[in-house]
Amino acid sequence: MYEILIIAYIVVSVALIGFVLLQQGKGADMGASFGSGASGTIFGAAGSANFLSRTTAILALLFFIIALVIGNINTHRQAPQGTFDDLTIEAQKLEQQNTAPAPEVPASQPNSDIPQ
Repeated sequence: MYEILIIAYIVVSVALIGFVLLQQGKGADMGASFGSGASGTIFGAAGSANFLSRTTAILALLFFIIALVIGNINTHRQAPQGTFDDLTIEAQKLEQQNTAPAPEVPASQPNSDIPQ
């Protein structure tokens, strides 16, 4: 299910980018509204939502919902346990195996490492 959500997330995000780029901005008719008097406002009248803006809103809602679901799945997901996942544990195991006990020095012989 996680992989399906990731694929859906990518498809929705690419579609959202496409629909946002297809829309005209409010400033596209700014020159016409100053010169021709077609609109009473500077940036054009805010009309009813058309197909592109409604689809963009639905895709944005899907984008956020899928992002929240993926985030929720990732917080409750355990990391796969493999050989190289936690190298510190493996290094500690090797260290314990490779450490040999220190040789015992008899009490009658002085330690030769310490200068006399």
